[in-house]
Amino acid sequence: MAHIQINEKLPGIRGLMDFRPETAQPMNDLAEILLRGNNTLSRGDRELIATYVSYLNGCFFCQNAHGGIAQHYLQCDLNFIDGIKENYETSSISDKLKSLLAIAVSVQKGGKNVTVGEVEQARKFGATDMEIHDTVLISAAFCMFNRYVDGLGTTAPLDRNLYIERGKQRAEEGYANFDPKN
Repeated sequence: MAHIQINEKLPGIRGLMDFRPETAQPMNDLAEILLRGNNTLSRGDRELIATYVSYLNGCFFCQNAHGGIAQHYLQCDLNFIDGIKENYETSSISDKLKSLLAIAVSVQKGGKNVTVGEVEQARKFGATDMEIHDTVLISAAFCMFNRYVDGLGTTAPLDRNLYIERGKQRAEEGYANFDPKN
């Protein structure tokens, strides 16, 4: 049961956005830009960064919600996503994405943990300034989203297949006009 009175039929951030729509819209607009806007990083890669940071933060709802969206975009399965969470360094993703995930790990620990070496490594593998910027901002934003969801004690379905099913819908509809009741 959540710490505040929200619609318990709307899990995770959905219940919170329904509770306070005036704060939901700016957060959804930011998510739309970062995760779906014009960028040389694929939508799948950006959702994967959000998934991984959410995993590091222990946010079950967000890591599975965005993992389901990443699966849709990347045309992969749950085992692939779980493998990245277990050890992205040995996974079959690109070296560029591995280097960006290393930056995301540092942001998750605290912004000042990002090193010049990590940024240089990402550039070595072809990351642009925009991709580095957006990796940092996605990571920072998801630390906020995760703390919002978990800090208010929201519920999250334990059946991970539900997130996979919703991932396709969210990928198609986006975040800008997100209706938490759908």
